[in-house]
Amino acid sequence: MQIGCPREIKPQEFRVGLTPNAAREAVAHGHAVLVETGAGLGAGFDDDAYIAAGARIAASADEIFAEAELVVKVKEPLAQERRRLREGQVLFTYLHLAPDPDQTRELIDSGVTAIAYETVTDDRGGLPLLAPMSEVAGRLAPQLGAWALQKANGGRGVLMGGVPGVGPAEVLVIGGGVVGTHAARIAAGMGARVTVLDRSLLRLRQLDETFGAAFSTRYSSEGTLAELIDRADMVVGAVLIPGATAPKLVRRADLARMKPGAVLVDVAIDQGGCFETSHPTTHEDPVFSVDGIQHYCVANMPGAVPRSATLALGNATMPFLLALAGKGWRQACADDPHLRAGLNVHAGHLTCYAVGLAQGIDVLSPHLALKA
Repeated sequence: MQIGCPREIKPQEFRVGLTPNAAREAVAHGHAVLVETGAGLGAGFDDDAYIAAGARIAASADEIFAEAELVVKVKEPLAQERRRLREGQVLFTYLHLAPDPDQTRELIDSGVTAIAYETVTDDRGGLPLLAPMSEVAGRLAPQLGAWALQKANGGRGVLMGGVPGVGPAEVLVIGGGVVGTHAARIAAGMGARVTVLDRSLLRLRQLDETFGAAFSTRYSSEGTLAELIDRADMVVGAVLIPGATAPKLVRRADLARMKPGAVLVDVAIDQGGCFETSHPTTHEDPVFSVDGIQHYCVANMPGAVPRSATLALGNATMPFLLALAGKGWRQACADDPHLRAGLNVHAGHLTCYAVGLAQGIDVLSPHLALKA
């Protein structure tokens, strides 16, 4: 199969969808690999690294989209990329369709078969292709939130770990999943006083047993959330409903009760954000203020550390990539129900129920899509 990897064009996105190691594996399995020139530079991979792996270098994205049967990316295709997609082509990348009706409609109209990293599952109920970036974003969140807390950046001027005689920052993490766990771990390591909220008692027990007194856990309710928001210096939004729009857990009215200059870090912004006042920002201009509260809402947070993030993502996607290329998408999805869960769009139909619910669109069952 002809596998193509274009350069990412989302602002300040430096990751790449295919590492030289993944290219080498694909070539060893008999596939042809085409990589756009300069695609890996942001992550530290030059064209020579791909050539040494057996890939061919394309002069432009037009060449990639024209020749590739399987297009591998990191972020969702932007409008100019969506116009290049065609019927019968397979797209394998993050999509985050629920809050993005324009992308959904254009992917459906293109006739492409689109498999989303973020809805591929595993036999433990996890999201193995989302997890590596959730780990990266979770670890970045306190670091970036601490930057936003600095007075020169518009924040309260609070030091995460405090100093002798001065208390540490109060950090609230909403959601105890992959993002929340890593955010809490790093924030606690920075010396902050951290509380994690979640509605799963099982998850709260697991966190308590694993981390002990490193941070506190509380059951999430309206009353508890209101109590903790009032005293928080930083709130990390880490709530995920796979494939669906993130729930709005902090409303604009809540901001009036928060400390002036407190920081909201919305890691769920790819799925629409879990703060009512959030909107996507970029690494170039990451923070905005609403009612005196700083919002950090960069939609591709792991892009800040592209080397680490690309390697982590490549490790996770490689087995699925080889299955798609080796068997074809239809047989690969038939053989693996977890990969089939990643099927979001096929031949003019939406095939992801969570997206259909969010946008009010009819959905074709992935099982029927395989038979179409």
